[in-house]
Amino acid sequence: MKRGLSRRAVLALGAAATTLALGSAAQAQSFPDRTITLVVPFAAGGSTDLVARVIAEKMSENIGSQVIVENVGGAGGNLGADRVARSDPDGYTILMGTVATHALNPLMLKQSPYNPETDFAPISLLVVVPNVLVVNPEFPAKTVPELIALLKEKPDEYSYASSGNGTPLHLSGELFKSLAGVEMQHIPYKGSGPALQDVIGNQVPIMFDNLPSSSGYIKSGTLRALGVTTKERAASFPDIPTIGETVPGYETYTWNAFFAPANTPPEVVAKLNEASKAALADPKVAERMKEFSATIVGSSPEELAAHVKAEIAKWTPIVKEAGVTLD
Repeated sequence: MKRGLSRRAVLALGAAATTLALGSAAQAQSFPDRTITLVVPFAAGGSTDLVARVIAEKMSENIGSQVIVENVGGAGGNLGADRVARSDPDGYTILMGTVATHALNPLMLKQSPYNPETDFAPISLLVVVPNVLVVNPEFPAKTVPELIALLKEKPDEYSYASSGNGTPLHLSGELFKSLAGVEMQHIPYKGSGPALQDVIGNQVPIMFDNLPSSSGYIKSGTLRALGVTTKERAASFPDIPTIGETVPGYETYTWNAFFAPANTPPEVVAKLNEASKAALADPKVAERMKEFSATIVGSSPEELAAHVKAEIAKWTPIVKEAGVTLD
């Protein structure tokens, strides 16, 4: 027959738990007292990296410690996200997450290295960035209704480009096909740059792209924009209609959000949330976000958690219907 713990052992365990709790509380109160690393899970120079650097610079001023950006690219964002998920839950390593890291990749991977809902502590949904449907200027359709009519008339004739298989831009096209009831062949590229050049050169007539990377071409007339993918029109291009004005229920966008590893103390999460919101409220930061065609959100941790859950629910049937898988 097993004997229970002695009174001395029980008291020792209680004392250890109390010491641990007090230590964690003290650590949270002193946070931050050293450099915070913001992991961007993509290469430098992209829209996610640009947004991260602007916010990190301002956060460094108002949180009392330097926030440095570290690019950990690879596997569509999974390498960087997994690194943060495995980091110490102390708030000193955080992630600039996106729809790719926290919705699409886990749905498409046969075995995801992390769970987007349970392996992270949400901090704040920072900004949303519209995608845009663009065509070569010589393409016969000048509006979304004309494009849908053309695709239904000639269902096997047209293709669309994206920045790669399984990317948010690829799945923006698949969602359009599903909701509009049309067919197009997907042509994946290794990034938006080469895809845009082929659309400009009329090798592929249609593309879904991030609005910031296409904006210069739209302004110059090198590309024609048929519609933005967000629910509201983009402030930087108010004359471009939304796709949802023609295709009810259509809405996609790229979003950027801060996440810490799971079990990060709530007090630390709260401080990071407050610092990120303060950065977004700065007029210079707001102006830069406008230049990126990014809409500022600045959510609570609870709102970000709900957002991730909703994004997973939204994209699950689209990913299944498209049959997209990643190794």
